Amino acid sequence: MTFKTLTRIGVLATFGMAAFSALADTSVTPQTYHYGQRLDVQKVLAIQDNSANACGVVTAKMDYLDSKGQPRSVQYQTYATGACHEGG
Repeated sequence: MTFKTLTRIGVLATFGMAAFSALADTSVTPQTYHYGQRLDVQKVLAIQDNSANACGVVTAKMDYLDSKGQPRSVQYQTYATGACHEGG
């Protein structure tokens, strides 16, 4: 591969990541998930939680696209996997 080819790939990858992060940064108000609720998830864009320093149940948020391509967000409770397993 030549330097030009590598540069082009790098530029395209940068723009692709910017577009993907723009999709993940939706301003959709998250709905609260209830056990048994059916979700129409076509593609997961991002999953965020604050479990890095937590031990126990924490709130997490998943941003996704539904089958119609509309951005959605759901908030749910999950068990922290950070500090609990590392002696925290």
